[in-house]
Amino acid sequence: MEAVAEGLWGLADYHEKKGEVGKAVKCLEAICQSQVTFFPIVEVKTRLRIAALLLKHSHNVNHAKSHLERSQLLLKNIPSCFDLKCRAYSLLSQCYHLVGTIPPQKQVLHKALELTASAGNEISVNLWSCNFNTQLANALIIEGDFQSSISALQCGYDCASQISYPELQMFFAASILHVHLMQWDDMDLVEAAVDQCDQIWETIRPENRQHCLGLLFYNELLHIFYRLRICDYKNAAPHLDRLDAAVKADSQKMEQVKEMTKELDSLNQSLSRSDLPKRDRSALSEKQAQLQERLTSLTTSSNDQTGTGSLEPAYFGNMKRTYGDKLVLAPPPIDGEWLPKSAVYALVNLMVVIFGRPKGLFRECGRRIQSGMRTIKEELAKLGITDGVREVNLQHSAIWMAGVYLMLIMQFLENKVVVDLTRSEFVEAQEALIQMRNWFMRFPTILQTCESIIETLRGQYAHSVGCHSEAAFHYIEASKLTQSKSMQAICQVYAAVSYICIGDAESSSQALDLIGPVYRMMDSFVGVREKTSVLFAYGLLLMKQQDLQEARNRLAKGLQLTHNHLGNLQLVAQYLTILGSLALALHDNVQAREILRSSLTLAKKLYDIPTQVWVLSVLTALYQELGEKGNEMDNIEYQKKKMDELQKRLADAHSSIHHIELIDKERFQVQQCHELNIKRAIAGTAAGVNLDIPESVGLSTPLPNFSSRLVDLDTGRRGRGKRKL
Repeated sequence: MEAVAEGLWGLADYHEKKGEVGKAVKCLEAICQSQVTFFPIVEVKTRLRIAALLLKHSHNVNHAKSHLERSQLLLKNIPSCFDLKCRAYSLLSQCYHLVGTIPPQKQVLHKALELTASAGNEISVNLWSCNFNTQLANALIIEGDFQSSISALQCGYDCASQISYPELQMFFAASILHVHLMQWDDMDLVEAAVDQCDQIWETIRPENRQHCLGLLFYNELLHIFYRLRICDYKNAAPHLDRLDAAVKADSQKMEQVKEMTKELDSLNQSLSRSDLPKRDRSALSEKQAQLQERLTSLTTSSNDQTGTGSLEPAYFGNMKRTYGDKLVLAPPPIDGEWLPKSAVYALVNLMVVIFGRPKGLFRECGRRIQSGMRTIKEELAKLGITDGVREVNLQHSAIWMAGVYLMLIMQFLENKVVVDLTRSEFVEAQEALIQMRNWFMRFPTILQTCESIIETLRGQYAHSVGCHSEAAFHYIEASKLTQSKSMQAICQVYAAVSYICIGDAESSSQALDLIGPVYRMMDSFVGVREKTSVLFAYGLLLMKQQDLQEARNRLAKGLQLTHNHLGNLQLVAQYLTILGSLALALHDNVQAREILRSSLTLAKKLYDIPTQVWVLSVLTALYQELGEKGNEMDNIEYQKKKMDELQKRLADAHSSIHHIELIDKERFQVQQCHELNIKRAIAGTAAGVNLDIPESVGLSTPLPNFSSRLVDLDTGRRGRGKRKL
């Protein structure tokens, strides 16, 4: 009967290679359903193979789970078979992960770890222990137990150290850093994790590093997230350059593999001809062998060195993919990846956008946004997410991956809105915001954390088109919708700026109430993003209260921090404009001229028309005070031209069908999904993936029509009617 089983296994292999998965499963199930009894070990191997096929090629997780549970029952009566038992545990853990039942997954993994603990200290045992600790760490992250997750990863790191496997050590070190970035409760621990990654990466031989592409991307992206979080843009840039170069090199390599495969297929077809002359056949055979050797060298990963295959899909719940589609992080039997290659490539594009947007590199940002969104939409279509599909229509096992791509597309759209608003392209910003709304309406549970971002962007849009009361409303709503202290602080500052722009006493009082708490705790935040924002808003408020010298001090400090750490040119331009206005009010005309010219140069580079109008109005007042009639007239003429352009764009925005909907003082009404399984899967997405990209909305809100309030400063009234923080 073993010969029959081997024959059916071979036939199943044949059908799988042809893409006929259903036929392959039927061949294997014939063994399980046979009235003739096979040896238990034959049935176990067959059921494991069926489960692997189902997980790899279908969404039929429950069917796979039933085969694995039956395999476990059979294995209980077999004293040895360590490898088969481990494979069964690993695949069953995968099934529980995919259906979102974490407690039984943890139970299975603890049993698996008990098995490896009693099995000696061989390399294969340590590798399986690494596998189970990795899956356990992921399950614990989903439950929010970060400390236990780090402990599991540390156990995996210790196993990798025992077998002197630096690539595997690097995988665990990077995973530990990832968890610290998600938790971020101790800066020293995060820095120590970063240092450990750097040290271990240096122990990997250079010739091996080039084959560890998955680890390279994972490590570099985690370093970028860390640097962005602490606002260290300067030291993050080299990591981004290495990533971008790696993407280009890998894309060229994949194109080369594609061409060589095409050439090899053509050679094989020629060699299949029976009438081929002997000399030609010999030459073609030699060429075929050379081409095959080159192709093998290109497609061999350093993670293949163990020489063992793996039945199970990647531990993060992703289906296995062919070579070129997968960025492997660790060797079999872990065989894991963080994100699919397409998602990683999109993420690199997103990082380029996040770095380039504050610098005004809008053309490159537009190209990257377009490329990233095109890639993501292609991947969503592969998951069955096309027009009209909603989250209730998704297969449960597709939810995790759908969540990754949907979060990425929202990040791209968020940055597009901010770029469009900076460039005063209000109608295009509307369209991008409406796209965000539509995605959110279709996938409200998966994208629940994006609602705060959407409300923030509605506030940004409303403020940009002069609807300050509506802007303040949306900022306050956004602060209520997020649990992030940083995001809450930023939204409160945004709302305060909008209240200041309204200009009446009650609004100024509301602004002070919002700024005060953030100002008092600004040094408690990681990085300087919140500090520069609140100093900007507080400086505006002090000017409103006619406390000019104090305003100048606060704004100068904020400008220095912004210039040194953030490099956000729009925020720098706005800081400079206010400081120029202050210099004019304090009769420091030489400094006012210098500052305002710098601000105008930056505003022109950014195509920021409201800031240009603002600066020009202050320059007009400066020329009036200096009696420079010629400069004054030229400036007024240019100011009128820019004001007319701004008014036309504002009119187009106000007349758009989307305008009222976007500024309306109501949150978008959606029907949340109440299915428990989807919510569990989303919890896994939020915690397990957690790209941990710092919010990419800087304080980039233009202040149209605010210039008149900045120029007409009565220094004689300083000190009256002020409320201090």
